[in-house]
Amino acid sequence: MFIVDEKDLEYRFKDSGPKYLMKGPRMNFAIVQFQAGQDFKAHYHNVMEENFYILEGEVDIVVDGVVHHLTEGQFIHIEPKEVHYIINRSNSVVRMASSLAPFQEEDKVEVENQKFDSCRGNS
Repeated sequence: MFIVDEKDLEYRFKDSGPKYLMKGPRMNFAIVQFQAGQDFKAHYHNVMEENFYILEGEVDIVVDGVVHHLTEGQFIHIEPKEVHYIINRSNSVVRMASSLAPFQEEDKVEVENQKFDSCRGNS
């Protein structure tokens, strides 16, 4: 058992990206934040499934080329091998809770040359 206070941790990119509250041994749990206009490179996981729960704001999460516009209180589950890309097209900060499981030290595969600007919304 352990307790972590989010205030004691930092986002990966100073004011954005993931802030891991737990990394392994069975899952990762993070608070993810994006400033207006920020995005996170398209990628997929071979083994881990990923979940996002929108705590604050709104965000577009593109999964296998389909845009899902999510708002506060919504949840999305992403299966292994589904290519996903996250972009905050709003004018305000978005904060999400994120979990990845089962834990793998290195499971992220970045995807190059994806064109997501032309994707049309689904949700």
